[in-house]
Amino acid sequence: MRKFVKVASVIVTSVMVLTACNSANFSNEKQTAKANTSSQVIEPHKNLNQQPIPLKIVRVGQHEVNIEMTAQITDIEITKGNMYKAWTFNGEAPGPVIVVNEGDTINFTLKNMDPSIPHSMDFHAVHASPSQDFVDIMPNETGNFTYPANNPGVFMYHCGTKPVLAHIANGMHGTIIVKPKNGYPTEAEIDREFVIVQNEWYKYNDLEDFMNGVPSNVVFSAKALKEGDINTNGTVGALVDTPLLAKVGEKVRIYINNVGPNEVSSFHVVGTVFDHVYIDGNPFNLMKGLQTVMLPASGGAVVEFTVTKEGSYPIVTHQFNHATKGAVGILKVTKDGSDDGSAAMSH
Repeated sequence: MRKFVKVASVIVTSVMVLTACNSANFSNEKQTAKANTSSQVIEPHKNLNQQPIPLKIVRVGQHEVNIEMTAQITDIEITKGNMYKAWTFNGEAPGPVIVVNEGDTINFTLKNMDPSIPHSMDFHAVHASPSQDFVDIMPNETGNFTYPANNPGVFMYHCGTKPVLAHIANGMHGTIIVKPKNGYPTEAEIDREFVIVQNEWYKYNDLEDFMNGVPSNVVFSAKALKEGDINTNGTVGALVDTPLLAKVGEKVRIYINNVGPNEVSSFHVVGTVFDHVYIDGNPFNLMKGLQTVMLPASGGAVVEFTVTKEGSYPIVTHQFNHATKGAVGILKVTKDGSDDGSAAMSH
């Protein structure tokens, strides 16, 4: 039995929903088969697995940044050994996290390496004219756009080409963080920062299932804020096999974004209470003492909490049908903040 299924079992037991847990232990293989035995890969994508092109971000002034991204077709692992020929930004699904500052002007370039389908970019973080700034970029072409990022927060980005649902569900989604110009009120208290993105997988490239089905898997990814940080795709169990790490007594900040495309997230960390929550990541939207944060499709937040004891803290969506489909991670807390090599969770 895979480790992520064991983890889901422990978590569900801890909140006394045993029935959901027991059914989940036997469902993931069927769900995975469902995800991978439907629509065929379109002809131009067959045997195409483009190596990820790194995201390019170059600051060219105090308040100006150049960002270059690539639309490409890259195989993404959903469950161990099961690949999805995803439509991606920079070969990742979710795409790489983008970090800019409040007040920046973004000079954005999108290169489309897909040989057959147009793609585009819709940044939720900017003021723009969709009919001019979020337009389709044809196969093997490049588009350039400029817009301001004047609102701080945690925002979704995604391909906006029709049908939008197909492009998002096939993998073209990610997170852009606009850091507040004066930081958050708690800035000096934070010891660790992580980015977590929740997304869903359905039958392969099946618009009917995207519209009317239920997700085969719901997944947490960690996206790297800086070089050396953990960076994963939407793979079930990735944040269980390689847990996030913290030290006893530290205050942890998580930038969380639910990119959907369809489901809401009830974000929760077992064993703690959120000291501060900034809804959509805006410092003006402060709430305190929350147990769970509701995130609509595309919704984001900054959550901060303190870890007081050693142990493994499950990170879940408290919609446990989704947790048992894979939306589970682990924050491992040790005396020195390093991985002690012990099992992330045990019965």
